[in-house]
Amino acid sequence: MPARTSAINPLTQESFMSLTAALIPALAALALQTAPVSKDRSGPMASTAMTATTEAQAVTFAPLEIPDGAGPAIEAGVWTPADRPRAGLPLVVISHGNGGDFRSHEATARALAEAGFIVAALTHTGDNWRDQSQATNMPQRPRQLHVLIDYLVKDWADRDAIDPRRIGAFGFSSGGFTVLTAAGGEPDLARIGEHCRAHPDFYDCGLVATRGAPPSLEGQAWVHDARIKSVVAAAPALGFSFTPEALSGLTQPVQLWRAENDRVLPSPFYVEPVRDALPRSPEYHSVAGADHFDFLPPCSARLAALAPMICTPTPGFDRAAFQDRFNRALIGFFRRTL
Repeated sequence: MPARTSAINPLTQESFMSLTAALIPALAALALQTAPVSKDRSGPMASTAMTATTEAQAVTFAPLEIPDGAGPAIEAGVWTPADRPRAGLPLVVISHGNGGDFRSHEATARALAEAGFIVAALTHTGDNWRDQSQATNMPQRPRQLHVLIDYLVKDWADRDAIDPRRIGAFGFSSGGFTVLTAAGGEPDLARIGEHCRAHPDFYDCGLVATRGAPPSLEGQAWVHDARIKSVVAAAPALGFSFTPEALSGLTQPVQLWRAENDRVLPSPFYVEPVRDALPRSPEYHSVAGADHFDFLPPCSARLAALAPMICTPTPGFDRAAFQDRFNRALIGFFRRTL
């Protein structure tokens, strides 16, 4: 494997503990700076009666609560063009990273909706800022994404607006792992043990040490969704678990993003193995000067004061300008592939 760039200093065990102690409150602050979701959790939320439209952005938003036969209802949100046609729109689903929620990439969701996509994001049960009890239960993530897609195309009140032949998926960090797996990847979680023996100070290994290893898949299978026609993965977690054999079933177009100075998931253990194992060369972007959290939207001044962990600017890097380029790249990719 190529050596890590000397300028990148991965987290030490001590800094991992500091990061985990700060990260969940920071992501909570990020979530709570947006408009609150209805606290009525007694059943599925209506997709038309509970909408909010921003005139300047011409995007309609609705919170959703989706039944999940294998666990609690899944919290989600959906963004649609305010003047959408009645049928035929592509759908993009979004999977957040460890400790986030469905609002983690709201700016990207709105940008995609403004460009004519229906966009839905979920809060992963057991891996969000309120609840970390299943933070390492990776098999649940693609299953939950499948439940989201199923609901939208079969049960959502506005399902006729979706073209089920045009579904894409975007994920960041643990969400990147999620969308790669949901689209056909078969990660080998047994590789985590060897990886963490060699790199116990890495963020994912610290998470495993505190939350436990992912459950065994013995007698089970990864949940895939063949309706996913293209994938965007930014800084995917557990990239080392994807071998060429593991990714042989993922033949859809993939746009893959790497933060050059990622200290949470440092090179060459995460993005590069995915890039090299995909059966079809991805559209690959290595973002010069970026760190891990630069894939999240810029912070307001209030949020920056509450959550310096994810908001402190990366020296010499313009997160706002990058987010604009990033969103435009996603829009272009999904327009070409859906």
